[in-house]
Amino acid sequence: MPLIILVVDDNLGTRLSVSDYLEMSGYSVVTAEDGQEALSLIDKYHPHLIVTDINMPKLNGYELVQQVRKRPAFRLLPVVFLTERSSTEERIKGYQLGCDLYLPKPFEMKELSAVIRNLLERSQMMQAELRFSSTDTGPSTPSPETTEATPKSESTPRAIASPTSPSNVLHLTQREQQVLDLLTTGLSNSEIGNKLHLSPRTIEKYVSSLLRKTETSNRAEIVRFALENHLVD
Repeated sequence: MPLIILVVDDNLGTRLSVSDYLEMSGYSVVTAEDGQEALSLIDKYHPHLIVTDINMPKLNGYELVQQVRKRPAFRLLPVVFLTERSSTEERIKGYQLGCDLYLPKPFEMKELSAVIRNLLERSQMMQAELRFSSTDTGPSTPSPETTEATPKSESTPRAIASPTSPSNVLHLTQREQQVLDLLTTGLSNSEIGNKLHLSPRTIEKYVSSLLRKTETSNRAEIVRFALENHLVD
């Protein structure tokens, strides 16, 4: 499932050029022409990152970020400002309100793409660390992907039985299931990362989680376990 990016700009040309480039890069993109529309789309699509202008009608970029950061589910959502406001004072204000990066117009699409990839990788790593910290506290602790700080796209668990204790029900998150599906095709961590827009290090963490949850010791055993328990199509 492609990662979702919300592009917010009242300039139609900018919206189209940025969204087209990101879609060609493999992301799923939704667009809004002002901050007010963006807020409704955030609730509907739960994007993984926001790229937004500052000067917009109804609700400007600063106000948009303020509203986003007030919502527990989106406190860690990466935000990139694209704007002609490039003074030190403007940048400081943006960072104080919670943006992650300030990219002044005009900008290069390749630079924007690199920025987005870096922020998404960091965000995924943070979520993985939170998940692993939770699982270390015991099987009764709910996964962070069911908490308010994680997008809905990551919240669907898949229950399976432990190979050594059938009564002990384990849960695969949607992302873990995606990694498992690709593991069974023989792809490397780097190849899986390219398909899911994650770093190899993050994929390694998901594989480690699968090893722990299935009580197996290597990738071959994970694949065999998945096939025997009909966890992959």
